[in-house]
Amino acid sequence: MHGKGLIPEEFISEVLKHNDIVDVVGKYVHLTKQGKYLKGLCPFHSEKTPSFTVTPDKQIYHCYGCGASGNVIHFVMGIEGYSFPEAVKQLAEDVSLNFQWDTLSMERSPQHEAREQIIEAHELAAKLYHYILMNTVHGQEALAYLRERSFSDKLIEQFQMGYAPPQWDTLVQLLMKRNFPLRLMEQGGLISARHQQEGFVDRFRDRVMFPIWDRNGKVVGFSGRIMGEGQPKYLNSPETMVFNKSKLLYNLHQARPQIKRTGQVVLFEGFADVIQAWNGEVLNGVATMGTALTQEHVTALKRLTDRVVICFDGDDAGQASTLKSVPMLEAGGLHVAVAMLPDRLDPDEYLKKYGAERFRHTILAAAVTPAKFQLLSLRKHHTLLEDDGKRRYMDEAMKVIAPIDSPAEREMHLKELSAQVDISLEALKQECFEVRQKLQKMHYGGDNPDNWWNNDRNDKRSMAPPTLKPAYVYAEQRLLALMFQDAEVALYVEERLGEQFNVDDHAALAAYLYAYYTQGKEPDFSRFMATLHDDRLEQTAASISLAEVPLSYDHALLNDYIDLIKKVPRQREVESKKEQIVQAERAGDVLLAAKIAQEIIALEQELKR
Repeated sequence: MHGKGLIPEEFISEVLKHNDIVDVVGKYVHLTKQGKYLKGLCPFHSEKTPSFTVTPDKQIYHCYGCGASGNVIHFVMGIEGYSFPEAVKQLAEDVSLNFQWDTLSMERSPQHEAREQIIEAHELAAKLYHYILMNTVHGQEALAYLRERSFSDKLIEQFQMGYAPPQWDTLVQLLMKRNFPLRLMEQGGLISARHQQEGFVDRFRDRVMFPIWDRNGKVVGFSGRIMGEGQPKYLNSPETMVFNKSKLLYNLHQARPQIKRTGQVVLFEGFADVIQAWNGEVLNGVATMGTALTQEHVTALKRLTDRVVICFDGDDAGQASTLKSVPMLEAGGLHVAVAMLPDRLDPDEYLKKYGAERFRHTILAAAVTPAKFQLLSLRKHHTLLEDDGKRRYMDEAMKVIAPIDSPAEREMHLKELSAQVDISLEALKQECFEVRQKLQKMHYGGDNPDNWWNNDRNDKRSMAPPTLKPAYVYAEQRLLALMFQDAEVALYVEERLGEQFNVDDHAALAAYLYAYYTQGKEPDFSRFMATLHDDRLEQTAASISLAEVPLSYDHALLNDYIDLIKKVPRQREVESKKEQIVQAERAGDVLLAAKIAQEIIALEQELKR
């Protein structure tokens, strides 16, 4: 149950009417048109081949891989982890629909209330810090500091930079005036408890403040930079119920439109790089918040695009992070390129030294494949002046080149390697072929039952072909699909079949449909979905609705389906009695077996009528 009964159906209909599922899903999934459908990689499970389908005319989505299905409300519930009321509220706000939650006595969990208050307090704090920076004497030194570091007033405004003054309780006093619970504000990371006395103090003091937003553009944390000497140089918000660094990507909310427009995202290591890149008209940049790339980050990126340009720092640590990140991104189904910075510079330093145009054209546009990046990194760690060094470099390079699927890309790298180690291209090709053979044997050869790859392969080989659905299941699904799109069909079926469907979920859907049309509503599958109160029914309905059914029909077709469905209980009874005959014969009860046989004959004659 979703708690949807507290929201008027009329309002739910308005939310569905004003939120096109293609637009909403398109914010998270890169969709491509295929006939009357749109397809993309499913955001609810990991896959490399798109099985996620959006049907615009029915305003639904369905994944053939994991079975996720529903309308636009269900999608937002799944993607954001919202309850039904929270998803409706979010969609309403997105299209400026006025919804007075107080008048509906919505029951929200204490945790949800706490989250809302913490986010509201962060939004207030961001406005306070920005005001102090731009409009007070206290903020003048911080403003000069930012301008000296190439942060223009336009950038300061765009990223809502601020200043937390040195006083102990500036924010505490404001939170108290606004009646925020201070203990909760401590849990939210904005203030800290005093050590040896009662009360609270501001967590951030005498620091330039950079707000951190979630994917919806809500402030959920801060990073405060000290202007003079002292440690830590950066003080970040702690992990809270609204701020999780392993899930959050800085600037995702602002970069999303440009990511969709360009079809790619630029992944930086720090938020300062993102801000300076934005100043250089690189508007599709995001950054991790001082943590290594996580699976949650990869999933968030995959929802928006299938192309990533990694632009980490040019030092050894940055290159090591790149090497760790590439396999994760590629495993997530993303095409990866690596932008390489010279002289151990980070993106912020390069932009300040060489300018935005050079950064865009010489660094980003010249991004190399992960294999090329690995080979260049290897080259730095080997001397080629001696045969032993050449051999070691060649062995390491071959491990990078051999697994490449593209023959053209393999040959390109082999030609470069040939020139570097002064070995013929033909010899390197033979070496590469042998390495590829070994790799293929490791994954596909032999009969060692202890190898994971062998078990996986044998399991797939021995799997039986998928079982066909019984005819009556097919008939019930086709009948429901026709009922979804035509109220007259539903009325006809209700009169002749009622709820005598043999699959429980089908019977439940039929009952919901009869009630839906009894209220005088027109066929609208997405709005019908909003009347269901069960996740499994929603998934079943969405799957059935995708069936291809004829636009026109006659009663003969409907009657065929209905007759087939009605016969199933009798057919099951026949099968049950056949089992009873076997048991009677085993027990030596010939008379009972003969009696049951007569009953079977009578049932089979009924089925022929």
